[in-house]
Amino acid sequence: MAGEGLARTARVSFGGVVKEVCLAYVPEARAGQYAIVHVGFAISVVDEDEAAKIFEYLRTMDELKDLGPVPP
Repeated sequence: MAGEGLARTARVSFGGVVKEVCLAYVPEARAGQYAIVHVGFAISVVDEDEAAKIFEYLRTMDELKDLGPVPP
């Protein structure tokens, strides 16, 4: 993680694809947590069970194909 306040960012892995995202909307986010990201902004922190449900939902909708293989 880098920066502070509104300039706080982190490198986030999307099934192996790593991108820099803004953490301004989730000041509570910490390394190792899961987050919902939309257009480069983390908008919500979720627990591991919720993240697994979201990945399964996106997999079902075929929305993860651009990321390559996603862990089960």
